Amino acid sequence: MVQVFADLEPATYQPHALHAATRIWPETNCYVDLWIEVLKSHGVEPVSMLGFTLTQDFEGDQFTFFKVPLEDLESLYGIQVTELAIFDAVESHLATQIARGRLCLVEMDSFYMPDTRGVAYALEHGKTTVAINRLDMEQRELDYFHNGGFFHLSGDDFDGLFQKNAGPGALPFLPYTEFAKFPAKPASTEHQRQTAQALLLRHFARRPAENPIRTFATVFPTQAQKLAERDFSFFHKFAFNTLRQVGANFELLSAHLDWLGEGRDFTTASSEALKIAESAKSVQFQLARALTRKKFEALETALDPAALAWDQLMTSLAGELQDLREAA
Repeated sequence: MVQVFADLEPATYQPHALHAATRIWPETNCYVDLWIEVLKSHGVEPVSMLGFTLTQDFEGDQFTFFKVPLEDLESLYGIQVTELAIFDAVESHLATQIARGRLCLVEMDSFYMPDTRGVAYALEHGKTTVAINRLDMEQRELDYFHNGGFFHLSGDDFDGLFQKNAGPGALPFLPYTEFAKFPAKPASTEHQRQTAQALLLRHFARRPAENPIRTFATVFPTQAQKLAERDFSFFHKFAFNTLRQVGANFELLSAHLDWLGEGRDFTTASSEALKIAESAKSVQFQLARALTRKKFEALETALDPAALAWDQLMTSLAGELQDLREAA
């Protein structure tokens, strides 16, 4: 049996506050949620990485599936992440790296993951990323970070996850895999703050040229009408990749600005980011009702408050960041 973070137990694990049930979007997406819990377990502050959320755009059919840039992880925490080549049995590679203190992030099938019970587990196949902390090949079990928590699976789920029961002639199991190399000791809070401030300036310069929420609003009613022609179950996939992504993204930005500003700076910008998160949640409910009633007129202006909040957020940040540049 090998593991990266000692003494972590799924049964007693307490998620980070960013995954509290009281938040507007308790979970965001599998990659960012996973890193929040991994960084917590490493002993650093996950909130410090979230400046990259400023760069989220509307991609025509979805909002950017926001992911922390790997160079930010190295700058903030000294964590190096790179692709792990898979040329042998996946679990053999994982065991080797975990034994060296490296955490492996693997694209897996949520069909075999008990923490997705009621959504995907034993219901439908879906791609998601997990980080495996403990692997025991003899007992056929592992402990893993996924979404907003830390979980355990074993037995048939273990076999399914690694395609141990695949039939003759099945395609080889070659998932995309990354592995993280951790520094000897966690980065200091002072280093994280200084680096996060510099990264915020960089990511602000990389923000979308046009208001992405307003761009989405121009196609949203049409997308909703097309959505109404499909089975209602598709609503969840659409909402996840649009309203949830933009809402969760800006709730995380609000938390980042609160942390970085320490209650003195970025208060207006943080408030506007939170308005986007709240509006996205409200519009998601509006969309569900519109699909049920087949009435879409209200959706034409539903995103106006969020679009206005984005404009005001960026205007506020422009002033605050200019003050930081001059002070430096």
